[in-house]
Amino acid sequence: MAVVLLLFTTTVSAQSVNLKNIKVLVYTKNGKGYVHDNIPSAVACIQKLGQENNFKVDTSSNAAVFTNDNLKKYTLLIFTSTNNDVFDTDAQRVAFRNYIEAGGGFVGLHSVTGTERNWTWFKQLVGCTFLVHPPFQKFTVKVIAANSPLVNGIPKVWEHEDELYFNKEWYPGIIVVMADDLSTLKPDAAAIKDRGIGSYGNLYPSVWYQHFDGGNIWITALGHAKETYTDPVYVHLVLNGIKFIAEQTKKLDYTKAYAQNKDTPVQY
Repeated sequence: MAVVLLLFTTTVSAQSVNLKNIKVLVYTKNGKGYVHDNIPSAVACIQKLGQENNFKVDTSSNAAVFTNDNLKKYTLLIFTSTNNDVFDTDAQRVAFRNYIEAGGGFVGLHSVTGTERNWTWFKQLVGCTFLVHPPFQKFTVKVIAANSPLVNGIPKVWEHEDELYFNKEWYPGIIVVMADDLSTLKPDAAAIKDRGIGSYGNLYPSVWYQHFDGGNIWITALGHAKETYTDPVYVHLVLNGIKFIAEQTKKLDYTKAYAQNKDTPVQY
């Protein structure tokens, strides 16, 4: 444990991204269906990160925040365990999409992959859509991109207790930096593992990023339990994601926003 803590504390300072004066929107709305009890903990975690790193945090569960004029205020949007349909109108979906097309940033935590399951563009944005998970349990997560700033300060092999999400409709543009080691699941998870593994072997994506349709995206499928949002490793992982997306996200340029409706074909 001491070695891990030393690694954690000595590599934090290696990240030089300045978050001062940026503003983020934490969005927490859920559609009909399961609502995670971790959401208040996730919000508190990000607010604390904002206090410690001098960035401003707005929060909302009201889909009315999705207008072009309002979204222009934010360097990035953070969806914390959102689930199912989280927009009230297609006009809000278009405003969200135009924000991404204009160069906006997006961070998604845990069940964000179960959000807007009927909207192809959103599923491409987050990289997949939720399929199934085994029971909450301890398993191993491995860094597979050791030189990425997204894993600065993260143990190369991390024993972590969580819901391991299996997803479907994987988008080929994502770049995976951390993966769950499926060989460390309990034997009684075998049936769900067989259902969810698809064409993967024993390493399954858990943290990834991409540059999609003009925007900058970072996702982790980890983060089910309330307690996770005070776990120093997980909190640091989220901070890495926020820093990475903030660094990638420059001034919004709405002249590049082209979608007239939520399903306008992507301009690759």
